[in-house]
Order: sequence, then structure tokens, then C-alpha cells
Amino acid sequence: MIKYILEGKQVKQVDDLLKWAKWFNKANRTVDKTRIAHVLISTVFLGIDRSLGVGTPLLFETMIFGGNYDGYHDRYATWGEAMKGHQSACEKVAALN
Repeated sequence: MIKYILEGKQVKQVDDLLKWAKWFNKANRTVDKTRIAHVLISTVFLGIDRSLGVGTPLLFETMIFGGNYDGYHDRYATWGEAMKGHQSACEKVAALN
């Protein structure tokens, strides 16, 4: 399994499992976190590819906890895509509140 870290907002592939594990345990992997009423929207860097080897690596994930969209999630390849996805998720939730 290919592992990744962030250097700033840039993704970097890492071949050394120990280096990745040390980074992963200490890193702030949060891209953004927003609370709207009782709903939490969270976007994080995953550090591993969730595309399951099909297409572009998906390394970021937005999830919604609570409300009508509870359990919603989407994944992205880049920090920029993750920020746009987070904003989109926030807009979905805000439209219902």
C-alpha cells in the first residue's frame, strides 16, 4: 500500500513505513472542520489511497456527522479539491438549516 504525507498543502509519496507512521501520528491532518447547528462537517487528509488503486489516488475525505446528510462522504485527490468539497458539503447542510 502506498503511503502519503503532507508537506504544507502538497501531497508527497513516502516509501518508508516508519517515516510515514511517525508523521501520521503527529500531524494535524485536518483540512477544515465546520459546525452548523448540530451538524459537523469534517475534511481530513487520509494518508493512504482510498481509490483502491483505480484512477487518481483519493487522499482526502469530507464527512458529515448528524442531520439529514449524516453519513455523507466524498473523497478527493488534492488539498484544493478537498477545500471545494468541504464548502459544497457545508452548503448542503446550510440549505436545510
